[in-house]
Amino acid sequence: MFGMELPQAMRLNQIEGRFDSIMLAAIIALASVGIVMVASSSIAIAEGLKTGPYTYLVKHAVFLAVGLVAGLVLTRIELRVLESWSKLALIVGGLLLVAVLVPGVGRRINGAQRWIYLGPIGFQAVEMVKLILIVWLASYMARYRDALQNTFWAVFKPLAVVALMFGLLLLQPDFGSAVLLGAVAMGMLWLGGANLVWLGLPMLAAVPLVAYVALSESYRVRRLISFTDPWEHAFDSGFQLTQALIAIGRGEATGVGLGGSVQKLYYLPEAHTDFIFSVIAEETGFVGVVALIACFAVLTWRAFAIGWEALQLRRDFAAHVAFGIGLMVSLQAVVSIGVNMGLLPTKGLTLPMISAGGSSVVMTCMGLAVLMRISYEVDRAKRQSARLRGEEFVTPEELLTGAPNESAQAPAALSVSERIERSSGERARIEPKLGTLP
Repeated sequence: MFGMELPQAMRLNQIEGRFDSIMLAAIIALASVGIVMVASSSIAIAEGLKTGPYTYLVKHAVFLAVGLVAGLVLTRIELRVLESWSKLALIVGGLLLVAVLVPGVGRRINGAQRWIYLGPIGFQAVEMVKLILIVWLASYMARYRDALQNTFWAVFKPLAVVALMFGLLLLQPDFGSAVLLGAVAMGMLWLGGANLVWLGLPMLAAVPLVAYVALSESYRVRRLISFTDPWEHAFDSGFQLTQALIAIGRGEATGVGLGGSVQKLYYLPEAHTDFIFSVIAEETGFVGVVALIACFAVLTWRAFAIGWEALQLRRDFAAHVAFGIGLMVSLQAVVSIGVNMGLLPTKGLTLPMISAGGSSVVMTCMGLAVLMRISYEVDRAKRQSARLRGEEFVTPEELLTGAPNESAQAPAALSVSERIERSSGERARIEPKLGTLP
């Protein structure tokens, strides 16, 4: 009897998911803006170094291509596999942060020892650690969901891991990344239902330490002083911020035109990395800034919406990873934009998918690829659930176009034998294909 029902049972397992088209469009838009603005903001710098006008553009495009390839690989890996690797990945991440501090392995650039070089190729370990910590923390929260809400020790354990990584980052020193990592972890734990009092106590205890670290280095003190009144220090510690504000002011409503920025011509330091937002504001104006922020807002919205859907389907690991990546991208964008506009002290954080970079671009692409995989598995689960109920699952895109997808239709509910076959665990592994993009 079960043998006769097997072809029908396999229909459930043959249902494929769809990538989130809205999120994909936002990612493509950000990557495209990044390519254009890296080209515009870096030409003068590259020519000044006599390396060719498109040196930084070519490097950025290469790393973006590497990130794309790595991302495509990640979209074909089941989330349960990523979850099974989370503990090992955390150990590797911790070892990388330690290796950065080892003489001969880590390399000091601009006063900070943040780089590891493998021959001619260098990467910042912290960029990989960001994604690793999110995946491990999501796995931990999925395993101890109830304990997080009821016991202090369940909250203390991940905070201890975060504190260890925080300390290793401060030794580099990388204060900006340490604060970002801590904020993402705290946000994930709060969204995971951790008691606010238990989260608040460690935060209060950490305030004196953070204040001491912020004031322990003279350059950080100068940044804080210049942040309060950059125009008073316009030719020393406030030079970066004043030039950034001048660039933003010159943009006015519609900008001076693509490629027409004056501030990028040796006035604005790090115009192609930390302060690329100011060049965007100068060349595209208020309209361009609003469009850029809208892209980040859409990306964040879709990340949290997909995370919420995963939570409703009781896929806790997927939900917490989506929340974590959404927090990481959005918070880093907010900090970078805030620094450029003089709302936050200088942190040295790049604008995700926009600023020229190497390891940061690759790891951001990989993080967004994991988000796309989550959207695929969530959509697949919803279609399978609809098939079990004998309903037809229609996506928002199909409602707008009025053309429901035939593969999503469910002519009849599964029989008892089909449900038994599904629960046996013997099902084919379904992979996303490029042809399945909405």
